Amino acid sequence: MPTSPEALIAYLDGLGIATTTHTHPPVFTVEEAQALRGTLPGGHCKNLFLKDKKGRLWLVVALEDSKVDLKSLDKRIGSARLSFGNGDLLWEVLGVRPGSVTPFAVINDTEHRVTVVLEQAMMAHDLLNYHPLDNGRTTAIRSADLLKFLRATGHEAQIADLA
Repeated sequence: MPTSPEALIAYLDGLGIATTTHTHPPVFTVEEAQALRGTLPGGHCKNLFLKDKKGRLWLVVALEDSKVDLKSLDKRIGSARLSFGNGDLLWEVLGVRPGSVTPFAVINDTEHRVTVVLEQAMMAHDLLNYHPLDNGRTTAIRSADLLKFLRATGHEAQIADLA
């Protein structure tokens, strides 16, 4: 069974990472999230679960308004040609469904199959917002603490200029 949002928050607490979580109706798109979030501070993000033609898996995390060009992204991150991973693979590897993709989902990637790529511009924000494994909630975390969390799960993030 994948990690629950409550277990994720407890894991973060155990690492000494402070977060704030807000509950809201489930959102499936950036546009839906924008309409619901009001004045939540920090960078708001999108997450792309990708597979390259060599079978390697990637989680690319960027600011919601960043333009991520899949045709040139491979050259920026050192992958083969990229396409979106399907929902079954997403569930198998990260334990989340489409609409709930988040860097927090690497807690479920115990085999370390996914390479995490964080947008450089996103990491310039002190506070970042992601779904805590459930698209009916948003959790704010400091960018430095996101890196701490990723390392604790065995994922050393690649920080890249995606523009």
